[in-house]
Amino acid sequence: MPSMTVNLPEGTALPLIGFGTWELRGTTAYDSVRAALDIGYRHLDTATLYKNEADVGRAVKDSGLDREQVFITTKLRPQDARQARGALESSLRLLDTDYVDLWLIHWPTGEDDLVPTWQALLDAKDAGLVRNAGVSNYSPEQIDLLTKATGRQPAVNQISWSPSRHDPALLEEHHRRGVVVEGYSGLKNADLNDPTLTEIAERHGVTPAQVVLRWHLEHDIVVIPRSSRRERIASNFDLNGFALTEEEVAAIDSLT
Repeated sequence: MPSMTVNLPEGTALPLIGFGTWELRGTTAYDSVRAALDIGYRHLDTATLYKNEADVGRAVKDSGLDREQVFITTKLRPQDARQARGALESSLRLLDTDYVDLWLIHWPTGEDDLVPTWQALLDAKDAGLVRNAGVSNYSPEQIDLLTKATGRQPAVNQISWSPSRHDPALLEEHHRRGVVVEGYSGLKNADLNDPTLTEIAERHGVTPAQVVLRWHLEHDIVVIPRSSRRERIASNFDLNGFALTEEEVAAIDSLT
């Protein structure tokens, strides 16, 4: 069953279930990405900081999939802000691709560089090197600053999200702006032994990890779970066969 998607502002379909690659390096990164693509993932998340872009790119090439079938995200390190175009060109070489589907500023830069860095991402988008531009770990106020200065808003904000960090007001701030939220560390920061999660998982015949990931999707939050174990990679992707009730979503929301 194909992954569900959310449309970014300019119409690009972003798969709600992505594969994260943080801390995966070398052969492990390559094998894990190949497994993810074989299982059905079509959204890969990497970053300059992860030092695995070459492994990710090689896995995509060797998968036999057309480049257009795989949504690739990479990220700019804040320390590279003043050499943003060069950093992007390096990422493209390592990924062995002419463009990335989403380029994010990994963390907010220094105040003086906030707007110029965002403008550099927009310039890369206008040049066709980037399909969509966004940010990571930014506040709504910082997003507003970028939008006001350039007239163009980030498509995505990738932030830490989990039941323990659920913030309805922050989520609404993003929805009101039309900014897609991507959640990272959703499983790392969740207590998978919590009785609420284990009871819901038992009712649906799934794992607590699957419950947490499905909960993200119920809130239209993109998830990017990471694993180097094929069975776990498959389990994290298998979220379409069940849905949480409103009561179950509310119970998980209350775990903060």
